Amino acid sequence: MARFELKMPKLGESITEATITKWLKNVGDRIELDDPILELATDKVDSEIPSPVEGVLKEQLFQEGDTVEVETVIAIIEMEGESDVEEQKEQATETAPEKEPGKPADQKTELEKPAEQDDTVSEPASAESFSESDRFYSPLVRSIAREENIPVAELEKIPGSGKNNRLTKDDLLNYLKTRSEKPAPAKEPVAAKAAKTEVPASKPAPPAVQIGEKDEVVEMDRMRKLIAEHMVMSEDTSVHITLFREVDMENIVRWRNKYKKILMDKEGEKLTFTPIFIEAIARALRDYPMVNVSIDGHNIIKRKNINVGMAAALPDGNLIVPVIKNADHKSLLGLAKEVNDLAQRARQNKLKPDEIQGGTFTLTNFGTFGATMGTPIINQPQVAILGVGLIQKKPVVIEGPEGDSIGIRHRMDLSLSCDHRIVDGALGGMFLQRVAEYLENFDTNQGI
Repeated sequence: MARFELKMPKLGESITEATITKWLKNVGDRIELDDPILELATDKVDSEIPSPVEGVLKEQLFQEGDTVEVETVIAIIEMEGESDVEEQKEQATETAPEKEPGKPADQKTELEKPAEQDDTVSEPASAESFSESDRFYSPLVRSIAREENIPVAELEKIPGSGKNNRLTKDDLLNYLKTRSEKPAPAKEPVAAKAAKTEVPASKPAPPAVQIGEKDEVVEMDRMRKLIAEHMVMSEDTSVHITLFREVDMENIVRWRNKYKKILMDKEGEKLTFTPIFIEAIARALRDYPMVNVSIDGHNIIKRKNINVGMAAALPDGNLIVPVIKNADHKSLLGLAKEVNDLAQRARQNKLKPDEIQGGTFTLTNFGTFGATMGTPIINQPQVAILGVGLIQKKPVVIEGPEGDSIGIRHRMDLSLSCDHRIVDGALGGMFLQRVAEYLENFDTNQGI
């Protein structure tokens, strides 16, 4: 019997490890080609891992909850016959640079609390401070650092035993033991300390929440925790301003009503408004490239590519943002197909990590859920996000060669939230106006 070593796959260019959230196959189960074996979670996306071979699952080398480096063997599959296992490995996995084999994560250990902390005021590790570090920290290491109130500046000084000096869980646990044994430094008089440094004002603590007798307490799932953390970080990072503009959608609504059945019959694809919005956004970003940027300290990073993310709702109520790469280089039909594909696989939890990374601008559609407008939060490290509201009929003044008249038109509200550190009201207003112009002047003579 031939033995196949199933390795932790590479889930993206910047992802070096993942957490096993659930084994879908038990030891002894028969596995067919492409059968899902386990579910993995990273700080970017959750994924099901299919089997590259047929056989019987003989060993699970890690348990649920363990965090494992990529290219580490996580299971053994026994295959029938004496086929060339090495050849199948090459077909099933990408070749990776040589590295030390990973070790199973230890069982959870209660961390010792330091007997006395240094009086020096330091901010605990946060999503924002991690984003400013050049060193990679896994979700597990980040979680331990937050629980132990270890700032990123202190983490930077801890030597790591992982690849490229990466800080592992064991490195941090060993450091915590040593840290707790260090004698507390001599305390300075309060007056002397105040004269040396000015202690930054701490954020006000959230109010205590009263829980009633019949109230139900439900813990956030992993994705909702990440969303909450990312949203708070965005508000703390950017100075948000939101601009609004009502746009006439009459021509687009009529054109879509004409071609949606044609596209379904011809290509088997739905024709939604989303690809039309993305096309207008991409064209406006080419006209105003300073909206397609990111801020790094006092530096402005002007993005070469226009990659538009589209916020998609998942069945469990959470959100994910798949990205249309190089949106300005794609036709309306190409955008429609890619939007449908990404939206469908997002609902099925089958997106790849690379498909939710690299966005330079984001579109969110409030109108899908009946909202007329909203004030979206910027998806860091981008500097702007466009919200589109419900398309509805309204009585409006129509200007004509013979005078003004009142008519019924399809209208929609746009809301642009932007980072006032780089996008002022003038630039934001001109960009929003340009998006509206592309929508209102949509070419109704074009086909698809």
